[in-house]
Amino acid sequence: MNTTSLLALGGFLLACFAAASTGAIFRPGAWYAALDKPSWNPPNWLFGPAWAVLYTAIAVAAWLVWREVGFGPQIWLWFGSLLLNAAWSWLFFGLRRMDLAFYELVVFWLSILAMVLAFFPVSAAAGWLLVPYLAWVTFAGVLNWTLWRMNPALNGNPLPAE
Repeated sequence: MNTTSLLALGGFLLACFAAASTGAIFRPGAWYAALDKPSWNPPNWLFGPAWAVLYTAIAVAAWLVWREVGFGPQIWLWFGSLLLNAAWSWLFFGLRRMDLAFYELVVFWLSILAMVLAFFPVSAAAGWLLVPYLAWVTFAGVLNWTLWRMNPALNGNPLPAE
C-alpha cells in the first residue's frame, strides 16, 4: 500500500469520525434518559462501540471504492450520506425533534441503500461492509419511530425542570 492510499484511508476515517463527533456534541443527557423506552431499547453503553465499528467499516468501504474510481459519484454519495448521518444527532438530541429526526432518517436510510447499490458493482467487499450499517440504521429508525410515538409530549420540548 502506497502513501497516497494510506493518506486516503486516513482521510475517510477522519471524515467518519468527524461525523461521529455530532454524537459527542449533541449528547443524550437527561432529556433522553427521561423518555419512555421500549423493552428492546439497547443499553446506552452499546451505542459507542457499535458506531465505532460501523464508522470504521464505512470508511474502509469508501476507501475500497475510491481506490477503483477515485472521487467518482459513489464517493460523493458517500459524503452526502455522511452529512445526513451527522445531522440526525443534531435533530434528535440537539433539537429534541424525534419527528424531524425520523423523517431525516428515512432520507438517510435511502442514501445508505443507494450507496450499497452503487458500491457493489465497484467492490463487493465495500458493498458488504455497508450492509451492517444499513441494518443498524434500519433498527435506529424503528427505535426513533417508537420513541416518538411513546413520548409525544417530549417531542421538541425540554423537560419541565430545564
